[in-house]
Amino acid sequence: MSVTETTVLPAATRAEYCVVACAEAWRDAGEILASPMGTVPAIGARLAKLTFSPDLLLTDGEALLMADVPALGQRPGAVEGWLPFRQHLALTATGRRHVMMGASQIDRYGNQNISCIGDWARPTRQLLGVRGAPVNTLNNPTSYWVPKHSARVFVEHVDMVSGVGYDRAAAAGPAATRYHRIPEVVTNLGVFDFETPDRTMRLRSVHPGVTVEQVTEATGFALTVPDEVPFTREPTEAELRLIREVVDPKGLREREVPA
Repeated sequence: MSVTETTVLPAATRAEYCVVACAEAWRDAGEILASPMGTVPAIGARLAKLTFSPDLLLTDGEALLMADVPALGQRPGAVEGWLPFRQHLALTATGRRHVMMGASQIDRYGNQNISCIGDWARPTRQLLGVRGAPVNTLNNPTSYWVPKHSARVFVEHVDMVSGVGYDRAAAAGPAATRYHRIPEVVTNLGVFDFETPDRTMRLRSVHPGVTVEQVTEATGFALTVPDEVPFTREPTEAELRLIREVVDPKGLREREVPA
């Protein structure tokens, strides 16, 4: 191959559109801690740091702040700080973190459940427990990642509130709403936000190959759907190379969101 020739990259996969959509949650975030939970969000956070959010803080998943951006699953080559659990909690409580959590259930107002399925007195399935979801949602931006969009996840009412949605935050008053923000929800079908007058979920974009009808049929409540719904933005060639060659060379993203 001559120096003037370039390799044409294969088209972006659904997983790679999801990675870019997750990365956008941290666009121009500045020097805050990114806490991605899940394979695709972890790749997205690293992509954001390598491109449009260079000041983003990333950890190794334990207690070290990474100075570089290693491939997923590898230890950092350089460390720029120590972040013990108590300091991590301090960052959370002061709003200097943007976490992207999962959701076993989520409703139209963004109330999230990761605790149990069924009645609290006798649940049919025990899940993680509320974990840090209440503190996350009331103290720092909290987005969500759902790899399998379905009406079992997007429900009219969650069985238990773990992460606080817009309606419950408003009912609790100014102390709850002061720092409460749910920037976006990303799924294998599209991207959603709460930029509506009543703070209910809105379809912001669909991934290529997905129709609005597919999204609404897979959602257990009435979404706000604009007259024109764009496609999720396409990864640039540079972003695709970073995803495929630097951040996730093993292709772990394709396991979480199969083609």
